[in-house]
Amino acid sequence: MANPLDAGKRAAIVKALVEGCSIRATSRIACVSRNTVTKLLTELATACVELHELKLQGLPCKRVQCDEIWSFVGKKAKNVRGDEDEWVGDVWTYTAICADSKLCASWLVGARDAWNAELFMRDLESRLAERVQLTTDGHAMYLEAVDRAFGADGVDYAMLQKQYGADPEPQKRYSPAKCTGAKKIEVRGNPDPEHINTSYVERQNLTMRMSMRRFTRLTNAFSKKIENHAAAVAIHFAYYNFCRPHQSLRTKGNNRVTPAMAAGVTDRQWTVEDLVSLLPETQHRGGRPQKTN
Repeated sequence: MANPLDAGKRAAIVKALVEGCSIRATSRIACVSRNTVTKLLTELATACVELHELKLQGLPCKRVQCDEIWSFVGKKAKNVRGDEDEWVGDVWTYTAICADSKLCASWLVGARDAWNAELFMRDLESRLAERVQLTTDGHAMYLEAVDRAFGADGVDYAMLQKQYGADPEPQKRYSPAKCTGAKKIEVRGNPDPEHINTSYVERQNLTMRMSMRRFTRLTNAFSKKIENHAAAVAIHFAYYNFCRPHQSLRTKGNNRVTPAMAAGVTDRQWTVEDLVSLLPETQHRGGRPQKTN
């Protein structure tokens, strides 16, 4: 008969996952099967998506920065055969960060195309309480996506188009090309040129790569299933918004302010135990470990 995991064990597993441990490493640390870790990952992700839908509404954001970060499932796109699953290959995670509270107001896992960009922008628009200044990178897919989601006069929208030099030398191929400048393009409304910026959302890309093992480059820790990839992203943003204090948000007398607190979504810092409490008391140990990530 399966032995149920107690709340402390669940919390320990989730803490390992959100701090960048892989499923296999978490399994070894917590002395449970990979089945158990994967089951907890997917079940908690469902609860975190519900939390996101319930709490992140009517957000008082003024300035929002959007970007997308690359990863892959199974193998890189160049190695995908024509008969493989549609989600094998490159996968992009869209993120929208409030420049003031650092809250991740919206995220989406999908392909880097106009259809997913529009879904992402429509979701973002539905969560905002008022008109915002929006900044994206120079990718053309955002032009129509923003128009369809916000309307021609519903947003102050600008693009930050970065310019890069020649590719690094072959022996330095893992280093990015040098950024030689950035062009600010005012697209809609009346965006303030001083706030046409994507620095905060690009910094979030680093946070994601440090906090989710499957986003780490040049390793074999990449996702093997799209469901688990999306689940990891859902838990990451619930933890980032509600549990993890942001260094830039320190206030007088309180050094532990989370993005959700700064945005007025909650009045306290959540713990991992609070996230785990969203689950029903039915989590059980798995059987034999499976080859899944």
